[in-house]
Parts: sequence; structure tokens; C-alpha cells
Amino acid sequence: MMRPRDMKRELAKNDGGPLYAGVKQVILDRIHSGEWPPKHRVPSENELVVDLGVSKMTANRALRELANEGELVRIQGVGSFVAERKGYSALFEVRNIADEIHERGHSHEASVVILARETASPEVADALAVEIGAPVFHSLIVHSENGVPVQIEDRFVNPDMAPAYLEQDFTDTTPNAYLTNAAPLSGSEHIVEAAMPQPWECKLLMILKTEPCLMIRRRTWSARQAVSVARLVYPGQRYRLQTQSGVPQDD
Repeated sequence: MMRPRDMKRELAKNDGGPLYAGVKQVILDRIHSGEWPPKHRVPSENELVVDLGVSKMTANRALRELANEGELVRIQGVGSFVAERKGYSALFEVRNIADEIHERGHSHEASVVILARETASPEVADALAVEIGAPVFHSLIVHSENGVPVQIEDRFVNPDMAPAYLEQDFTDTTPNAYLTNAAPLSGSEHIVEAAMPQPWECKLLMILKTEPCLMIRRRTWSARQAVSVARLVYPGQRYRLQTQSGVPQDD
């Protein structure tokens, strides 16, 4: 439970240092002591202004820097929360995000934004090795971990390789799980970039427009035929990508 007097007293001990750094330390002390556990809602900017007697600019900088350092997760329109240990995705493996989340003991949810037949743009046609304007399947899905959005999956699929794609319930299964069965993977290509989110991506991921994201462009093949091309966007503060090679195992 937040005790404004105690917090204000602790802040007063921050002799000589920048005021925003003192606010950060007051919050960090409660996180590291366990008083504020993961997912605990921390005071808002306005609450810090009232409780600590600091300016809104000072409160904003403290919360913003703690989010950039991975200590907090800020969800636009909802508030700031103590961060859990970052989820992660295998960098050069084509894994099911639902499996990764379940392996951490967390719940996976999916929200389908788009699931439709469209015509291939020049870029999509080139990636899938089909004619420009040829029919393709398009899905746009937001994956969440314990109710917090962690990935936008924007995918185009070659209908010849997965003809029943549009008939699937992607709130119950995932495109990865369906495509693995419909067109077993024989190869993949990954391009990893840092990117600033587009406004519509900020809304879907519930992040600020200033929050950097990790982006993977992934193309997959089955029996030398292109199956799908996907653009996967992860909020940088909530997710990390990792790979291991040649790591010695314990005896």
C-alpha cells in the first residue's frame, strides 16, 4: 500500500541529486523490496505530483526512464505497472508464440483484427512468388500474454499452400500451428529490425508512440514453395529476442 508521507520523506533524503532521479529511486526501492510486485500498478504522474510535491515534468521523466530501463510497463490509457521478467521469442526458430507463452506458465489470448482474401501487392507478390493482383489470404492478429499485448502478427499466405486458412478460428489455434500441419516447414528467412510503431500499431499494442519496437520479417517455405510472409512487431519494453548456439550443457 502506498504511503505518500513515507515516500515524500524518502525523496527528501535525495540531497543534491536531480529530483527525477530521487523519484525513480523511491519507486525502485519499493519494486526491489517486493512491496510492489510484478503487475502492481504504480502511482500515475498526477498522483506523484500530489503525493511527492514534484512537477508533472519530473514525474513524467521518472516514469518514462523507468519504462525505458525495463522496470515498468506503461499501457496507454491504463497506467504504469511493475514489469514482469520480459517474455522472449526464439530468434531464428519458427515457433508458436502460444507455446512460448504457455511454457512460461502464462496465458495466451489472440484477437483477430483481419482475416480476409485480398489481392497481392507488388511486395507481397514478390515475397510469395505469385502474380501481382493474385488472390492471397491476409490475417492481422494481436497476441497477448496474461492480457497484455506482446505481438502483432501481420501475415500473408499463399492460398495454394493453405487453402483452408480463412476457415480457421485463430482465437483457438494460431497461424503457426495451422500452417505447420497444412504445409510442413522446409525453410525460413528472418530479417530483424528496430522500428518505431505506426499509430495503428500503438493502439493495438497499447503503447506510446515513442516506444521503440522489435520487428521480424519472416518468410517460410514448404517443398520449395513460399507459404507465407509475416511481419511480427513486439513492444521493446515487453519482449526480447534471443538465440543460443554451442552452449555447453550441464552434466
